[in-house]
Amino acid sequence: MALNAGTDPDLGGGAAEEERRERQERISRALGQYLLRGYRMLGSCCPQCQTILLQDRQQQLYCVTCQELEGDKGYGMGLTPCPPLSTAPQPPPCHPDAPRPKHCEGAAAAAGHPPPPPPPSPPRPPSPPPPTPYHIPAAVAAAEAAVLGKLRWAAQELPPHPTAEGSAQLCVLIRSCAEALRALRGLGVTPPTPTPQTGTPPPAP
Repeated sequence: MALNAGTDPDLGGGAAEEERRERQERISRALGQYLLRGYRMLGSCCPQCQTILLQDRQQQLYCVTCQELEGDKGYGMGLTPCPPLSTAPQPPPCHPDAPRPKHCEGAAAAAGHPPPPPPPSPPRPPSPPPPTPYHIPAAVAAAEAAVLGKLRWAAQELPPHPTAEGSAQLCVLIRSCAEALRALRGLGVTPPTPTPQTGTPPPAP
């Protein structure tokens, strides 16, 4: 009886240690599964059980130990969301003396300060309408008037010009103007000229 009484504390301590180890393994498996689902691990812990908190895309906090393992006494049950960040109290850090990792700081900053929306793109200017057939004759007429003005000026400057080089340049300008006029007149819309009707005139009454 004395031997049995002496070994009871050792057996109880071994069972408690085994239970704590299994509990930590279940918590680690649960954290890993929720991280794979898209949850984010924060740099702060639950104030009740000191388990690292998770955060979903709706900015809500989750504690795997309190809301899954302790709440239902079994792994695999659904989580109950904590209050949103706007109303939930700020949980204490896991280790106040240790510096927070960079990934935890980035997650907390992203949770408290969402990135600003991208600036709206400037509106595109409307493209000019394509030229209609009614605008083509007016444009051709304006171009013909400009070319004719250059041609008249070159023709007036050619006789009194003192140098042969200047006269040659004026001749080149006159020829270019003549070719431009010929091309512009080919683009112009000229109404067809009526052709006279041939035939025997009707007899006089």
